Amino acid sequence: MEMHRAICLVVDSGLHTGKVNREEAIKYDMQHEPISEEAATSEIERYMACPAQALSYKIGQLKITEIRDKIKKQLGNKFSIRDFHDTILKGGAMPLTVFENYMDDWSANVK
Repeated sequence: MEMHRAICLVVDSGLHTGKVNREEAIKYDMQHEPISEEAATSEIERYMACPAQALSYKIGQLKITEIRDKIKKQLGNKFSIRDFHDTILKGGAMPLTVFENYMDDWSANVK
């Protein structure tokens, strides 16, 4: 999945800086991962319609990992990955700054 995300970052940023066109992005995707032309086209067109989608996904992933590691360190053997994930899902969509406060509050209550 890390390779897939890296490819997505390349084509997303390439498309929106004007350095890569639709056809080049589809070709790049197909050259770097086992994906059909139909799937690659669908993916590239999604990135064309939603600028920075891959970048925002990656930033969110990195932030969630950072918060998880911080809370895991704070809670030690009280940390439960299942409870951590359940708490994330219960909170729904929110900005990352709000999410971090939400998870900090959860962690404080677990202590």
